[in-house]
Amino acid sequence: MVLAHDTEVALEFVVRLVNSATTGPDGADTLWTVGDLEALLGDDGWTGSRTHDQAEVEAMRRLRPGLLGLWIAGEDEAVDLVNDLLRKSKALPQLVRHDRWDWHLHATPADAPLATRVAVETAMAFVDVIRAGELDRLRVCDADECNDLVLDLSRNRSRRYCEGGCGARAHSAAYRARKAEAPRAE
Repeated sequence: MVLAHDTEVALEFVVRLVNSATTGPDGADTLWTVGDLEALLGDDGWTGSRTHDQAEVEAMRRLRPGLLGLWIAGEDEAVDLVNDLLRKSKALPQLVRHDRWDWHLHATPADAPLATRVAVETAMAFVDVIRAGELDRLRVCDADECNDLVLDLSRNRSRRYCEGGCGARAHSAAYRARKAEAPRAE
């Protein structure tokens, strides 16, 4: 893929964050507590100020619908949404290097709230995606009952299903349908 590593990491996080609204048992939300947020952030290397409180969790929950809207937007609308996010946050891109990361872009000060940093990192990732003409790699799961996000980083652009097992269920159903249609040997 032609996208920078930090762009891919930001997009993968957006998938996890937005999908957290429906990845629990029976489609339940899995982002309720500070611990849930910590688990969601994982080891992606989100730096800067953190409050580690319920307000931070709620800010991240409020961010999800806007990121979903950006994900499913067409190119012109995505450009407008990205520019709006960058303008509202007063983004000022700067090259930085820290921890295990080589040179990459940050566009918010280290003391910006986590939800602001996530929104801006997402906008910056979308700048790369749009400029590379790769918006078609950002999809919604093809399964009938699923609306989770899919980031297709495959070489042949063939990924259709989310990480929630929808692909296995679709393949199993297709196999059963083929078996049912096949003539029986007597």
